[in-house]
This record gives sequence, C-alpha cells and structure tokens, in this order.
Amino acid sequence: MNSFKLSVTYVCLTIFFTLLSSSLLKSQSSSKTLEELQEQAAKIHKKILTVDTHNDTALTINNPEEDQGVTTGQVTFPLMKKGGLDASLFALYIGQGNRDKRGLDSAKYYVKDNLLRFRRYVEDYKAASLAYCSEDLLRNKRNGVTSVMLAIENGYAIGVDISNLEMFRDIGVRAITICHNDNNDICDASRDKNGPEHNGLSDFGREVIKEMNRLGIIVDVSHASVKTVFDVLEVSEAPIMASHSGVYAIKNHPRNLRDKEIIAIAEAGGLIQVATGRFFLSHLPKDSVTVKHLVDHIDYVKNLVGIDYVGLGTDFDGGGGVVGLENASKVKNITIELLRRGYTEEEIEKFWGANFIRFLKSQNL
Repeated sequence: MNSFKLSVTYVCLTIFFTLLSSSLLKSQSSSKTLEELQEQAAKIHKKILTVDTHNDTALTINNPEEDQGVTTGQVTFPLMKKGGLDASLFALYIGQGNRDKRGLDSAKYYVKDNLLRFRRYVEDYKAASLAYCSEDLLRNKRNGVTSVMLAIENGYAIGVDISNLEMFRDIGVRAITICHNDNNDICDASRDKNGPEHNGLSDFGREVIKEMNRLGIIVDVSHASVKTVFDVLEVSEAPIMASHSGVYAIKNHPRNLRDKEIIAIAEAGGLIQVATGRFFLSHLPKDSVTVKHLVDHIDYVKNLVGIDYVGLGTDFDGGGGVVGLENASKVKNITIELLRRGYTEEEIEKFWGANFIRFLKSQNL
C-alpha cells in the first residue's frame, strides 16, 4: 500500500473513531438518570469557572421601588451561589431619552450615580467582590467569592463626549453595549422604528470604538444593527462580544444574530453569548419555552463556528428566563441539558467560562 493510501486510511479511521466516541458519549449521557446528571453537573460547577455576561440586576438593586416592566429578583448573590454561577457582568441599563445636551448630561449623571451606588453595594457585601480582569475572576473562584464585573447597557450614556469613556472605565466599567433599541450618536440599533440613521457606525462611533480598544473596554454589539456589527468588526482592533443575543436562523427576531454575523464575530476571535429571553428563542408561548430551546441556540452556534466562541448571557432582570431557568439558582439545568446532548466536560468548561477568560486576555484584561 503506498503512502497516499495509508494517509487516506488513517484519516478515515480517525474520523470513524471520533464519531464513534461522540456517539458513545451521547449514548452514555442519555442513559443516565436525572439524579446522576444533577450530581455530575454539581461536580463540574465546583471545578470550573462559570460566567454570565449580561444581567440587568444593578438597576433593580439600586432602585427596588421602581417597576422595571419585567420579572425581577432573578439574580442575588445567594441565588448565584446556590446555582453554581461564579461571576456575572452586571450591566447598568439606561433607557434612551432626548439626544440634546440636557438629555445627554442627564443620562451620564444617572449612569455614573447608579454605578457608584452599585459598586458600594458590592464592596459592602462580604461574599462578593468586584472583578476587573481575568485574574480577578480566577482568584475569586479559587477563594469561593462571587465576582461582579461592571458594564453599561446603551452607549447613549457616553453622549457625544468621548472623555466619558475614561471616566466610566475609572469607575470600573469593563464592557459597554454600544446601543439599545434606538439609534444613538454612536451607531444604528437593530430595532429603531425609524430605520438607519448613520448606516452603521457614525464618525463619532468609530472614534468611540478606537477609544474603547485603547482603554480596555469590551465592545458589546448586542442590540446593534447588522451594518453596525460589520462596521465595528472593521474598526475594532480587539475581538468583540455579543453579550446577550439569539440565533436569527432559529427565531427571526431583529435582535438576533444572522449566520454571517456569528461567523464574522467568531473569525475575529469574539464571543456569541446566547440570551435566555423567550422572545429571542422561540415562537412558542412563554410557558412552553424551556432550557431545551435555549440549548438549541447554543448547539447552533457551536455547530456553525465551534465551541470556542459561544457562552451565556442570561439577560436576567431584563426579560430573561425560561421554564427550568427562572433565576440564577437554576443555571445547572443548562449543564444538565448539555450533558444530555453529549457535550464533554472540556466543552462545558469552555462554554461556561474558559472562552470568556481567553476573550478577556485578548483585551489585555
């Protein structure tokens, strides 16, 4: 047999045994009882770092008297501890108001005030700690401490003053979702009822992305229009993240990511963090959407671009949550479903936190 035939035979055997191994893993997982899967998931969560890249809890903690219009109380530090969730990005959400000087100044001071108040809340909580980089997350995990990373949802808070970015960074912000449902001075959003304003990023928005790169602030493109996403990918020197988005091919919601966006973000070393809001996941009624529908989106991203580029952004306290994942205490149910589908422990570790650590290091964080 010549060397070419030997090579072909080797490749075929490698593929065969890989498929056989995967099939055996799925078969073994599917044959386990729920109790056995729960025990396995619990052991995995004790060993690995688990990260949720988006919740809206800071605003509800700061302003408990305000009606946020969604289910709240989904995230507390005790609930995170019970669920085996080690870290979350707590995003300070700012709704969009007028874009004149008065409106922009008001937005800046509202976000600054809420960030400082929430930071004090975390500093006063003994079992939690602020985290600013990958080493903080890993150290807190080793010490059994819950990690909080600060973020902002909606670049409206930046207004048209780029110096606000450094001010927010110095407070501790490490990620900014550059828009929400409406266009702002940075970029076009995916759901603005008036359509595109800048045809993607504005000229100011391009400067914002460059300054975020310089300061080490993660660029988050959840809520951004398709054109904005591709403009950001063109401008940003660092990988970018969609902190809480779904898959458009499964649910054609304007907030969800098209295949071409998922592929481009992954090719640039970024992350696609799947959201848990029922409206992102399925057309079924709310009480029929479960963890299985969520993992369908995770599966899709994994199969499209690989396990290295997918994770979780719950959007808890901002519209997230499905049956079986009603709050942070239930996150092991995702791991159980991943195990049922034959995910290896290495893949589960990447999904939950290793991918995010790699991503942070790519930002020099």
